[in-house]
Amino acid sequence: MSGPHGDEHRELREMLGSYALGHLSPAERDRVRAHLDGDPECRAELAEIAPLAARLAGVDADALDATPTPPPDLGARIMARIAEEEQRRVVPLRRAGVRRRALAAAAVAGVAAAGGVVGWAVRPVPDPPPLEPVAVEAVAPGVEARADLVPHTWGVEVKLTGTGFERGEVYRVAVTDDSGNEVPAGEFLGVGATELRCNLNSSVLRDDAVAFEVVDADGDVVVRSDF
Repeated sequence: MSGPHGDEHRELREMLGSYALGHLSPAERDRVRAHLDGDPECRAELAEIAPLAARLAGVDADALDATPTPPPDLGARIMARIAEEEQRRVVPLRRAGVRRRALAAAAVAGVAAAGGVVGWAVRPVPDPPPLEPVAVEAVAPGVEARADLVPHTWGVEVKLTGTGFERGEVYRVAVTDDSGNEVPAGEFLGVGATELRCNLNSSVLRDDAVAFEVVDADGDVVVRSDF
């Protein structure tokens, strides 16, 4: 490393986002954790990133393409057209008939466009996937937790809620499949006595998932669940 803000520091700092999302290899995670132990500035930056990472992890990619989106400038275009027609009221009276027809056409266009916006707003929205509550055992003293599972086409989601996770400490989550393999499901930062809500995702399908564990930075099990 060339100084406290050298190339290696910059490289490790750029890895914080992937670290928070659980997208690094074991070797890369070890490098980042070792760096965080000695760099309070990066620890603070990770603490700011972690809540956003948890929300991104909870996004269901399956539902994104199915949601129609109106043109971003639709409302502005409607208002601009109405304002333009209003300005034409100052033209000579001999053009009043033309103006009335233009205003009527603009009103029809506005109503049609507004109807499109209303139609988009009241479009059918699919029901959220059902939650499956699972039994959770909090192993570490002072920790309380509960969890629900959500099955997806790409794997299983663990919705973890709890308190007592040590503030600033990184916790790793893994889902166990029916062959005994532990598959990473992401990481989160403890927030102490504040209630934590974290959406964690694994590529293990629900039918193949049998358990999950939360371990601390030392690898000790903090929370476990068998289902």
